[in-house]
Amino acid sequence: MRIWDIPPEKLCRNHLLGEHAELHGIWTILTQGKQGYANHPEVERWRGKLKALYNKHEEIVDEMLQRGYRHNSPLDPQLATGKGIQDAFVDSLEDQAHILRGKGCDCRL
Repeated sequence: MRIWDIPPEKLCRNHLLGEHAELHGIWTILTQGKQGYANHPEVERWRGKLKALYNKHEEIVDEMLQRGYRHNSPLDPQLATGKGIQDAFVDSLEDQAHILRGKGCDCRL
């Protein structure tokens, strides 16, 4: 479970679409009280920051649409409360870039 802090336009297809799916999972945990990965560090860093998570979703969706993908899973903007900027990281931006480079994908880092 991971939401990259790398700009969506730098992500390869698999990481962009995977991040979109992961984001919906985290959103569901935080807005509906689902327990699945509720204590995962990636979920914890978004607590109190649904506005930031919503903003991240919109960035991902914009990139998906630019690449010609359809999007049919909007988030409810009324639930987008709390802090609007993510300032907590599981891995630093440098470490995230290093991790992605090591995956041998088409991410542009």
